[in-house]
Amino acid sequence: MKIELPQVGESVTEGVIGKWLKHVGDRIEKYDLLVEVVTDKVNMEVPSPASGLLTSILAKEGETVPMGATIAEIEVQGGEEDAAPAEARAMAEAGAPEPEAVDRTGVLLRNVAPMGPTGSGGPATAAPPGDGRTAEPQRRQRYSPAVQRLAEEHGVDLSRVTGTGMGGRVTRKDVQAYIKVGPKAADAPGAAAPGVQADDEERVPLTPIRRIIAANMVKSATRIPQAWTTVEVDVTNLVRLRESAKAEFQRREGFNLSYLPFALKAVAESLREHPLVNSTWSDEAIIIKRRINLGIAVAAPDGLVVPVIHDADSLSIVGLAKALDDVTGRARQSSLRLEDVQGGTFTVNNTGVLGSVVSQPLVNYPQAAIMSTEAIVKRPVVIADAIAIRSVMNLCLTFDHRILDGAETGAFVTSVKGRLEAIDPEMAIP
Repeated sequence: MKIELPQVGESVTEGVIGKWLKHVGDRIEKYDLLVEVVTDKVNMEVPSPASGLLTSILAKEGETVPMGATIAEIEVQGGEEDAAPAEARAMAEAGAPEPEAVDRTGVLLRNVAPMGPTGSGGPATAAPPGDGRTAEPQRRQRYSPAVQRLAEEHGVDLSRVTGTGMGGRVTRKDVQAYIKVGPKAADAPGAAAPGVQADDEERVPLTPIRRIIAANMVKSATRIPQAWTTVEVDVTNLVRLRESAKAEFQRREGFNLSYLPFALKAVAESLREHPLVNSTWSDEAIIIKRRINLGIAVAAPDGLVVPVIHDADSLSIVGLAKALDDVTGRARQSSLRLEDVQGGTFTVNNTGVLGSVVSQPLVNYPQAAIMSTEAIVKRPVVIADAIAIRSVMNLCLTFDHRILDGAETGAFVTSVKGRLEAIDPEMAIP
């Protein structure tokens, strides 16, 4: 029986094997955990779909494999079937074609920090499983046969080539780049060939997370024609409401009341009013999502992660505050579940907590738009021909111009603005 790496989300096409929990020859019971896969969102453990004997492991630790690929084989025992479900077998016997795999975007990563729509993140500190040696020079001495053969053919000293592969290993591309420039150019004063470090430079090898961030950001920037708009919102009443209610809210609920649940409520209601913003693009049609699932950018210890509040439009401000406290708390503890990061239809990036007043995030592919809520600052504002000091916040929206034009996005951000400015500072928080 073949064991395949399961599909785990809309934004995942491949994964990196973390650590095998079983060995070849082990007796496996159904639902025993076989292998760990570390993702850019959550850690997952793949269980065995049947009981039997683990006969082969086809994907090594640290290897990147596409979702749906066979990673191991089990000799099924105890009378369990090692074939597909009855319906699939019937289709196969009838000569029906197998269903096409669902298209996915994104990647799973091992030993890397989480990342989100702004592309932040960095390498994790843990060493790759199965490699007890942590010293960088030692790891760089482990060259693949293909790299050694290419280096011998061209007389390349591999100690002079800086690796850009996983864990800083030298790849064929690194050697080919070195050969293309040539050792003389590499040794020239002030010149540094690819993979070669000059005395007055510091070269930081690309980590897997940086490569994936680069790929995802290029995908967003090149596949989506992005436009951007911003509006200024007078949130003075919101500030007054929070100031008057936060002490009682803290006592009653046990956590701090922030401004973000109010913004999420306004966004969710506005998405319901303007459903085109809550959509994705396909070559055949624009797909409007009926559920409003808000992805929230959270600054976790190792980087940015985007958990999802599902059916946000059905929640009150208190409900949104509780959901937000739950997912952000578990994000910072690296204990998110798969369902916590799946199904997002629109992303809110709370860059205001970083002190930003204007930002232009890239759309979280394949969604139609992303909104950033900026820092609340006091500004002089003209009201009825008089100057007053008010609390002001910018809302910034980046959107897919294939789906949305200025009229739709203008109506959407105006709707969010109107809801925030209409807050009554004397209201009871629902």
